[in-house]
Amino acid sequence: MHLNRILLSTALVVVALVVQVSVLARLQLPGAVPDLLLLTVLGLALVYGHTGGALVGFGAGLLADLAPPADHAVGRYALVLCVIGYAAGLTRPENGQHRSATVPMLVVAGAALSSTLLYAGVGALVGDTAARHVGLGVLLTTATVYDLLLAPFTVPVVMALARRTAHDPLADTAGSASDGAHKYDGLLGSGGLRGRAARVGTARRGGLPARIPRSGSGRIKGVKRL
Repeated sequence: MHLNRILLSTALVVVALVVQVSVLARLQLPGAVPDLLLLTVLGLALVYGHTGGALVGFGAGLLADLAPPADHAVGRYALVLCVIGYAAGLTRPENGQHRSATVPMLVVAGAALSSTLLYAGVGALVGDTAARHVGLGVLLTTATVYDLLLAPFTVPVVMALARRTAHDPLADTAGSASDGAHKYDGLLGSGGLRGRAARVGTARRGGLPARIPRSGSGRIKGVKRL
């Protein structure tokens, strides 16, 4: 990832984590907590693709694992967001933009369900049974509803900011150099200087003198004749 993408992703992830921990987690909503960090990762993955989504997801999840008041094993949420970011990035079209909001909303709904299931599954492997006490069905329903309600206000903003850093200056430089090389080859090709030199050589070899165009006043065009 380029430096501008890293800086933007870091800033967005930190802001999302602070808001989620200090505001959303204190709302005491029934069931799950609205996952602003997940929505931020999804917005970046939908623009940067699967590789960028996996990297952003892993970094965001690891930061959430280390930030207080986290009480779960370190690396648990990093694994979840890494997988979710990679999968969400696979839905990125070739032109980099979705034609409608249907696909992003479906991605948000699928990510809310998948992240909750994956988080609970990894927790069961390490002995965390908190999901059983709350109820997995309640967590899945509330997580999906909260994320879908919050997504229209966050995902489009994150995607709009990410598109500004999706511009690849190195690729543009390479493309400009390639265009310049093509123009240079065209200048020296059959219709350019090489072609003219070849025609002059052919005329000389055939016994025909190469004529230099002159103006009507008997001077070489553009050069003063002595």
